[in-house]
Amino acid sequence: MKEIRLDKFLADMGKGSRSQVKQALKKGLVKVNGAAVKAPEQKIDPQTDQVSYDGELVSYQRFAYYMLNKPAGVVSATEDRKERTVLDLLGGEKAGGLFPVGRLDKDTEGLLLITNDGALAHRLLHPGKHVDKTYYAKLAGEVTPDMVRAFAQGLSIGDEKPTLPARLVVLESGAVSTVEITICEGRFHQIKRMAKAVGTEVLYLKRLAMGPLRLDPALAGGQYRALSETEKEQLLR
Repeated sequence: MKEIRLDKFLADMGKGSRSQVKQALKKGLVKVNGAAVKAPEQKIDPQTDQVSYDGELVSYQRFAYYMLNKPAGVVSATEDRKERTVLDLLGGEKAGGLFPVGRLDKDTEGLLLITNDGALAHRLLHPGKHVDKTYYAKLAGEVTPDMVRAFAQGLSIGDEKPTLPARLVVLESGAVSTVEITICEGRFHQIKRMAKAVGTEVLYLKRLAMGPLRLDPALAGGQYRALSETEKEQLLR
C-alpha cells in the first residue's frame, strides 16, 4: 500500500483533527513499531507498520460504515458554524473523510448512513439507481384511497417532472393518520411536498430504511453503531 503521512493516518482513523494529532505527537503519545515519533510528516505503511496512540494500537480501516438514528434538531452535514451536526454525534468515531449519505431535514428523524465510501454513496444517491427509502409519518387528517392512488401514480410537486410512483401504506387513518411512505428519489423536501400536493401536512417524519439497510430499533435517537458484516455485504452487492 502507498505510504502516507503519520498525522493524516491518525486523523483518518478518528484520532482527532490534524492539529490535534500534531499536539499528541509533540507529547510523545504516538509510537510507530514501538518507537516514539514526534514528526507528523513521517511516512508509514498503514498495512505493515504498527502504530499506537496513547498506548492503544490503531488498526487500519479503509472504509467505515455507521448506522445513526438521527434525532430532530441536528443537521445532516459534516460541519456547521451554528448547528449541531450528525458528525458531532459520532464523537471519537469521527474519522477523517466521514460524511452522511444524503440528507434528512433538521426536523426529520431516523436512519442515516455515515461513511467515507464515496463510491457506495454515489450508488445509493444516484437518481438513475432508484434506491427505495421508507419513512414512517404522521399526517394531518384522514388518508383517503384517492391519496394512495395519487402517490402510486406520481405527483406534481412544482418540479419540472412529476415524482416517480411512490407507495403510501395506511397504518391508521383519523384526525392524525399514521402511514409508511416509500419513495425511490431524493428530491428536496419531497415527502412534505407530496403530502401538501394531496391536501395534507406532515406532522412527523422518520426514515426507517434505505435500500437493504433498516434502522436498528435498539438505537435510540442520537445513538449509532458500526454496520454488521451482513449489513455491509447487503449494501455493497
